[in-house]
Amino acid sequence: MASSFSFDVVSDFDYQEMVNVIDQTKRDVSTRYDLKDSKTEIELEKEQIEINTASEMSWDAIKDIMETKAVRRNLSLKIFDYGKLEDASGMRKRIVIKLKKGLNQELAKEISKLIRDNSKAIPQIQGDAVRVTSKSKDELQGIMQLLKGKDFPLALQFTNYRQ
Repeated sequence: MASSFSFDVVSDFDYQEMVNVIDQTKRDVSTRYDLKDSKTEIELEKEQIEINTASEMSWDAIKDIMETKAVRRNLSLKIFDYGKLEDASGMRKRIVIKLKKGLNQELAKEISKLIRDNSKAIPQIQGDAVRVTSKSKDELQGIMQLLKGKDFPLALQFTNYRQ
């Protein structure tokens, strides 16, 4: 039997699922009667989504469609960092949505402190992840429940559960 167990706390999302969300959103926008003539452009890049549409009202509808599709594909809404809705050329509206991925140092330190204060497990910051090590599987599962109960600004996932 192994002497210690571990898992990583990360903030990530499945990029292919995001591609699917954007494709479905584009399809819905092109077929909805109120958005069909808005000439909406939705561009997915590696770290952001850029949307150019006719009005603020059409943006609200597109945002609603996109968020619904993301939730159905098990993507957290916390990955979207909405920029400011700006005026674009031709009386149109433009917005850039950054996709949040990875734990920053400040949040990693906060998670480590929370784990140290509430258990005997050992947290280690490793780049944009926090590795948690313990001799007890039950303790690790308790830490997962503790972290799920907190409202962090990023979506957290638990990966690399090792024995």
